[in-house]
Amino acid sequence: MRPTSALVAAGVLVSGTSAENYLGFNSGATLADRSAKFKADWLAEFKTAQNLENAPGKFNAVRLYTNIQAYSEDTPIEAFEAAIETNTKILLGIWTSGTNSIEKELSALKKAIDKYGSKFTDLVIGMSIGSEDLYRDSETGVKNEAGIGAGPDTLIKFINDYKKAVAGTALKGVPIGHVDTWDAWTNGTNKAVIDAVDWIGVDEYPYYENGKGNNIKNSGTLFDRAFNAVKGVAGDKPIWVTETGWPSSGPNWDQAVSSVENAKYYWDEVGCRKLFNKVPTFWYNLRDSNPDNKMKFAITNNLSTKPLFDLTCPTKFDTPTSTSTSAAPSSTGVSAPSSSATSASGSTNTTGGSGTSAGADNSAAESGDGTEEADAIPTGSGASIGRSLFTVVSLALVAGVFTLF
Repeated sequence: MRPTSALVAAGVLVSGTSAENYLGFNSGATLADRSAKFKADWLAEFKTAQNLENAPGKFNAVRLYTNIQAYSEDTPIEAFEAAIETNTKILLGIWTSGTNSIEKELSALKKAIDKYGSKFTDLVIGMSIGSEDLYRDSETGVKNEAGIGAGPDTLIKFINDYKKAVAGTALKGVPIGHVDTWDAWTNGTNKAVIDAVDWIGVDEYPYYENGKGNNIKNSGTLFDRAFNAVKGVAGDKPIWVTETGWPSSGPNWDQAVSSVENAKYYWDEVGCRKLFNKVPTFWYNLRDSNPDNKMKFAITNNLSTKPLFDLTCPTKFDTPTSTSTSAAPSSTGVSAPSSSATSASGSTNTTGGSGTSAGADNSAAESGDGTEEADAIPTGSGASIGRSLFTVVSLALVAGVFTLF
């Protein structure tokens, strides 16, 4: 999710810092039963996010995985109307895995621009061309059966397609980025994508970092190492953390234990210490969306404004503050859970993480719940095919955990 070069007009400084450190959550195109989300569903999410008790800031931003309303051809996603009514900032997403064209995504986006005008475009803070495509296209992603990805050449083609499509619109100055796992960014074969974007979106899940001592007390250190590894290759490109979180329930993963207590610890050690109000951050997650993911990352039940744990940030932390940027972990990890994003082609993302991409509920659609692909929704007359792709991608993303090996 990194914008391309001239970022100042879009609110991102070329010095590598963001003009505003956004706070938000990931949000896929479908609900936990795989039914489509509609305007009322997003309104409920955005209102809860903005009114969370004891939050360390106002969570008034959202990361989407697609511009297309679930199970439609190219109808603009109804999240746009909900964002306009709640003044929620939008990190747009175009689903790029498993397809050779983003024309339907671009068509939906153009329709939204024409329909809503500046009420919509003024809320857009960035555009992510793809989500964890490089991870899924990697040797590790293939090994983990993470689904169909996309290589650097394909992503750069889509970036250029997007630029041409919005050249004469109010979105022409919006910074362009791509979202992927930390080890995808540190893989030298993907440098062309870094060069092509304005900002870099990183999905990090220490929970899924097998063999690295991924117990909760070490989570802050593991996060810092992966973050610094990306920082070491990013140059002057700003880094946005587009997915991270710790499950409050579900199976354990190596030394990582899912619990409300550990979800709170991770919120404090990674969110409060490292990210909130310092780095543009999209937490995984406000609401779980992927029924295939046994790990549950939601920080609230039934969209209650009273979270599962106290969101108040502490004043002291356990994680050492001086983690060397040279202490870069090896880049053979898998990517972690992601939300439920839906693509025009009907594929769904379900993973996101740091070190490994193994889905929770948001990789293809949202990241954070490990179901990013779950948000890539089947469209139009090809719905039956789309549902099959959705299932395949969802399972694949859940299998591809963002782990540091």
